Formats: sequence, structure tokens, C-alpha cells
Amino acid sequence: MATSAETTPSPVDLTGDLEVLGRVADSSNLAVVARIASVPGGHVIYKPVRGERPLWDFPDGTLAGREVAAHVVSRLGGWHVVPPTVMRDGPLGPGSVQLWIGDPFDPVADDVVVDLVPEGRTPDGWRAVLDGETPTGSAVTVVHSGADDVRSLSVLDAALNNSDRKGSHCLRDKAGRLWAIDHGVTFSPTPKLRTVLWGWAGEPLPERDLERLEQLRRALDDDLVRAELLELLPEDDVDALVKRVGRLIARGVHPEPRRDWPSVPWPPL
Repeated sequence: MATSAETTPSPVDLTGDLEVLGRVADSSNLAVVARIASVPGGHVIYKPVRGERPLWDFPDGTLAGREVAAHVVSRLGGWHVVPPTVMRDGPLGPGSVQLWIGDPFDPVADDVVVDLVPEGRTPDGWRAVLDGETPTGSAVTVVHSGADDVRSLSVLDAALNNSDRKGSHCLRDKAGRLWAIDHGVTFSPTPKLRTVLWGWAGEPLPERDLERLEQLRRALDDDLVRAELLELLPEDDVDALVKRVGRLIARGVHPEPRRDWPSVPWPPL
């Protein structure tokens, strides 16, 4: 069951002692599961800056800084879809620390947001993104949920200039609330939107998301907010964020894929 993600989540204190439990094996950069005793559920994901691999297309800033900035923007605009995330010190040095959604040792995916279906068989209430085939040659269609909260996430991604919105980065907790994770490649001043959530491309933005964008634009005019973001992002990235938000409001439609940039991450799930 889909639950609105705009409800403000309860405050979470991520400043307690970090107990490292183990490394996330399939992460392309160093990411570890850790425990903070005072955190509900206890688990967080800790991404130290020292474990980041240089990226040629993101030469400035840090993955950790962008992870935290994505949470800040989600909060400022009223999306509240990025789990609580802070920049702090830890056993492996400074890095981002984010509340882990669910149980890292017992993952459950009861409500899939992005899926593969036989080619051309998009379920009711879902949106088709592209056709392809599996390694075994089966013809499939990549589809995503048409729920309102997923649509709102696609608007947030456009504001963030998210370059890696895979299906596995969209999660629902046991209550059905949508969460979005993995925002290390966002905020580039160069247009790089790459996502599986293209189902509304070219359609008018929902009124509620225009209101969120307006709320975010007003927040970005505040000197204290700008200073907060400049602690996390290069100045060019912050300036580009302001311009992107203004363009989204002025155009009033969901972005469409660019022809000069790969529009879907690989793998999409």
C-alpha cells in the first residue's frame, strides 16, 4: 500500500557512537553498515569520504556531501523522501551517515516500485519506460509504479539532477512509505538526469509538486540555507540547483530524456 511521503518524519539523532558491523559488498564505493544505539531500529549506512573513488564526470565535491545535500533539499521542499542523513565523523573518518530503512540483515521487498514484466504487458496503474531483453533473451518491459508519491520522487530527482535513479534506490518500508536512497551522483551543474522514472515525461507537473518546488525556491533564497548547502556542495552546484528549480517551475512539465545523454541507468533495477 502506497503512503504519502510528504509527512514530516520523526526527528532522528544520528550523532551517537558508530559501531561498524560490516561492509556493503556490492557497493562501488566504501559503504558500511553500522549501529547507533539511540537510533530506532539501530542501523545506519556510513559512507566515509576516504573510501570514495574519483569520478571523471563529478570532479568536484564529494559523494558524501551530495548524499547529505539531497536530504536537505528533500526536507526543504517538503518531499521528506530521503532518509535522515548527516555529515559527521566516524571510525573511518568524516562521511555521510543515513538511517537504514528496514533491516539490513533481513531485507523485505513487499512493494516493488520498479519491475520487469513480459514485453508489452504493463500492469494497470503502472508506467512503461523501455523495452529490452534479459541475458537469456526474454523480451521484457521496464515498468514503474504510477503512484503519486513515485511521481513526486521523479520531480525531486529532476531538481537534484539525479544521474543514477535505479529501481533498487526506491524503497517502501513496512508501512508503505516511499523512501529514496543513493544520491552520490547528483547536483552536477551539467544536465545529467538519468532515471528509470520517465513514465510522466512531458506531462504537466502536479500542483502539489509545483508547490514543493516553490517552497524549495523560497528556501534557497535564504542566506543560512545557502551557507548550509555550501558546506556540502561546490558553489557551482548550488547555483545550478537554484536555476534548475526555477526552470522546472517556469516550464511546469516533467522533463523529457535528452538525446545527448544516456537517459536510463544500467542496470535499471
